[in-house]
Amino acid sequence: MSRSAAASRPPLWRDRTFGTYWVAQSLSAAGDSFAYLAVPLLVLQATGSVARMGLLTAVAGAASVGAGIFGGVLVDRYDRRTLMIVADLARLVLYGLVPLAWLAGPQVWLLFVVLPICEAAGMVFQVAAVTAVRNLVDADRITEANGRLQATYAAAAVLGPLLAGVVSARFGPALAIAVNAASFALSATGLWLIRLRPARADATAPATRERPLAEFLAGARFLWRQPVLRALTVLLAVFIFLTYGFTDVLVYHITHDLGGSEGTVGTVLGLAALGTVAGALLVAPLRRRRGFGATWIGAHLVCGFAVAGVGLATSVPAVTALTAVYLCCLSVGGICSMSLRQEITPDHLLGRVTSAFWSTHYALGPIGAATLTWAAGRYGVQAVTLVAGAGCLLVAIAGVFTPVRRAGSEAPRPLPPVVPGTAGQPPAEHPSTA
Repeated sequence: MSRSAAASRPPLWRDRTFGTYWVAQSLSAAGDSFAYLAVPLLVLQATGSVARMGLLTAVAGAASVGAGIFGGVLVDRYDRRTLMIVADLARLVLYGLVPLAWLAGPQVWLLFVVLPICEAAGMVFQVAAVTAVRNLVDADRITEANGRLQATYAAAAVLGPLLAGVVSARFGPALAIAVNAASFALSATGLWLIRLRPARADATAPATRERPLAEFLAGARFLWRQPVLRALTVLLAVFIFLTYGFTDVLVYHITHDLGGSEGTVGTVLGLAALGTVAGALLVAPLRRRRGFGATWIGAHLVCGFAVAGVGLATSVPAVTALTAVYLCCLSVGGICSMSLRQEITPDHLLGRVTSAFWSTHYALGPIGAATLTWAAGRYGVQAVTLVAGAGCLLVAIAGVFTPVRRAGSEAPRPLPPVVPGTAGQPPAEHPSTA
């Protein structure tokens, strides 16, 4: 698109379709933040065990990774909007069962049934949501759209934990989960009101469908043969292992070590979410000025210092500030990698590449969550966060010696047509990520 045409376009916030999608997903994010706080509190209230919290996180994470294997195949085969609506309705019903069952007393076993299924549905939803951005805005607005979506999600997440903490303290965490269930109805309604743009014709798209596993592997091959995406996947697998259980450890640290209440936890998470808002607003200008590599590496470097600092902090305000810094940098790094993946992946492969990317780098997350929470209960939060923070620093330093450092310095070139027998298979090396 020419500069004059781009300049004549109305601002993104005035785009009706994008605006409806934006509002619907922001409301859903506000509800999600209730479960983000309420589920760990529900387990801690019923069992008093941080290890049990970590086990639930691990089981749910494993289900999410499993769903990611074929989630991208579904997203590339079927209508993305319809899949998102179905995932929303499934989570509405399943999360709604929790407060009803809790009327008869704590039913921790139910969480081990409901949460993995909801996480699996959530993975399909997230893959579809990421790919849908390409069908909502022009290519040159992808980073801006991602930044605005993430900023609004984070803004909703500021209020969500604050309210969830109040609701949990006064009425119990089960009611907070009921609010989350209701949010999925709002999200589904918003999605029903919009229509996505049809995907652009792609010369590399295969003429016929293959078996689901073969289609997933096509996305995995593309991912592995892109030097930057391959490096990001490996680095993030280690980073996720070190931080997947961070929220559980944070909740335990505030309640067990600092003597905070459920309301205190909600306040900390709500105020810290302002960091996510800041990161989402900063990412586009940072990437324009500093480039992808410096922005991504710098964000994960600061994450390491923040994680280590949380365990050393002895006051709630200090923990809040450090968590905000962590979430800010996590937002910057996450939006950068997501935008780059959307920019360089052909549309017909985007769902499968996204699911392969997520399922691969999240694969170690469940093990990491179980390990992190077990170690926090046995050795203390300080020791665990120091080790995790040091590991995050090593991830960032390792990024300097990979193609990540120079990523995004050139505009991506078109991929050549796929020859018969190599459907969905990219060239061995992509110029823009060399």
